[in-house]
Amino acid sequence: MTVDLQTLRIDGIYRQNDNNDLMLRIKIPGGLLSPVQAEAIAALSERFSNQLLHLTSRGSIELHWLRPENVEEVGRQLAAVGLTSRGACGGAVRGISCSTTVAPGFSVAQGLARRLHRHFSGNPHFEGLPKKFKISVDAGYSGARHLIQDAGIVHVGTAESGELFDLWVAGGLGREPQPAFLFAEQLGEGQLLALLEAIIHLYRQHTPAGKRLKHLLREIGEERFRELLATASPEVVLQPSRGIGLKLKVEAEERVLEARIFAGQVSSSDFRQLADLARRYGNEQLLVTADQNLLLFPAGPAATLCLRQELAQLGFAGERRDEQVNFRICPGNHECRMGLAPTRVVARKILDILPAAALDLTFAICGCPNSCSQPQLADVGIVTTARRAEGEGERQPRFALYRRSGAGFGTATATELTEEDLLAQLSRIA
Repeated sequence: MTVDLQTLRIDGIYRQNDNNDLMLRIKIPGGLLSPVQAEAIAALSERFSNQLLHLTSRGSIELHWLRPENVEEVGRQLAAVGLTSRGACGGAVRGISCSTTVAPGFSVAQGLARRLHRHFSGNPHFEGLPKKFKISVDAGYSGARHLIQDAGIVHVGTAESGELFDLWVAGGLGREPQPAFLFAEQLGEGQLLALLEAIIHLYRQHTPAGKRLKHLLREIGEERFRELLATASPEVVLQPSRGIGLKLKVEAEERVLEARIFAGQVSSSDFRQLADLARRYGNEQLLVTADQNLLLFPAGPAATLCLRQELAQLGFAGERRDEQVNFRICPGNHECRMGLAPTRVVARKILDILPAAALDLTFAICGCPNSCSQPQLADVGIVTTARRAEGEGERQPRFALYRRSGAGFGTATATELTEEDLLAQLSRIA
């Protein structure tokens, strides 16, 4: 079958290798799945992929090793349960990522993320952009993920007129990390939506192909950016969504349970069983977190007890060492053409040598300089920067080590590390 692999990108598909094996990224609205949707994804993995799912740091799910001739059927099966991969790759508004911090405003953030998903996803007006455009909604400033978005939305309170949000603009990681700047404070939802549309229009009109919004900001500066946006902004303030809407049902914050997924990879059979637990005990909700884990929401104390017991039986009780350490990773050269290092193998080696004092730290490993696993937002970030020749042997990865303290980006404390050097430094980390 002959396919135009470049055209497939807008449908959330990248080529993995020269054999035309494909990755398909599924948009999950706000990271929130029903058991029916989770089971459908597991079935697709079993039928068309390798029975493994990769959970992303933006709350999406990737299937790898798809063949081109199966892409249309996968799309039909996703649509049958209300899901899509449209715009999950390519020059479009990507999946709306959402706060996974169970805190006041959690359900508000989830509700807005799902409404934004409906507004932007599959809408041709928000496709054909110079490059990807990322939006996130967070329930607060913990985690600092608003800093890495083209448009980062943070819930900051409630007024008589409705919920209020701060808007941060033009952030991003990749090879040239740039934190977003605070564009406006305490916006209503209607003002927010109008601004998002205007920013996307400005981005389309003034940014060269292949560049993110942060590039435009660097070129013209914040003052000129605001001037251009003022001329692009519609005069009308859009009305926020009305009605009941769909929100997370959180019985009590302290009862939310997390299933730790090592390095973001879960088997389809385990995913099915977790979906079944969500159906029986968890308000029919399963949430993909920004740390590539899964949250369940037990419906009361009795359900909490049963869910804890069954999670333990399945091996998700947090007792193993690989469940105690929070690793965010990209697929690396296991499944990505850009990958320079086997990220899951590196994560296992790090796990083996970590001192007990470091088990509570967050780790992020990126297999290339693109920073898809958000290493600059982890306590310990690892970026594969290159592959270098060592004598007569094959070229080996080189790593940069980042440490983060405070509210901003982590900074590189060492570069050009061999794997041996990296493990030696991490064995002494506290």
